[in-house]
Amino acid sequence: MATERDKTSLTGGCQCGAIRYRIGGRLTKPHVCHCRMCQKAVGAPFWALAETDAASFAWTRGEPAWFRSSEAVERGFCAKCGTSLHFRYIGADRLDIALASLDDPDAVAPEQEFGCESRIAWLERIGSLPRSTTEATTPPTALKTYASRQHPDHD
Repeated sequence: MATERDKTSLTGGCQCGAIRYRIGGRLTKPHVCHCRMCQKAVGAPFWALAETDAASFAWTRGEPAWFRSSEAVERGFCAKCGTSLHFRYIGADRLDIALASLDDPDAVAPEQEFGCESRIAWLERIGSLPRSTTEATTPPTALKTYASRQHPDHD
């Protein structure tokens, strides 16, 4: 049985919709990276990514700005809304896609963890914290102001 990451076409993009992409090949090595550079790049405890062949990848609207975070790596993001989208080694024929930028972020689940020397200790407790939905914890009048301005998860 083929997994979702074996699909021949996945799409995604940034929060504002200025940048959209299509992946025509298979995603490989789905993982989360805890390294300090990834934490800083996405402003989160880790970054969930998967690799694709550059030849199977296409920008369908706009293109990202790039920040060279080291001599070996550059990171793509939307200059308009700031969404972190991609990671690639300089000169490589592969790039890593931010899994949360996929239109269906559940399509590919991480299978490995990298950069664990920088893994934030409180992540161990996340699964045991109390849980709630946005609707359950937000007054209805405030909830009306939460109307999303982000691009829908499709074209």
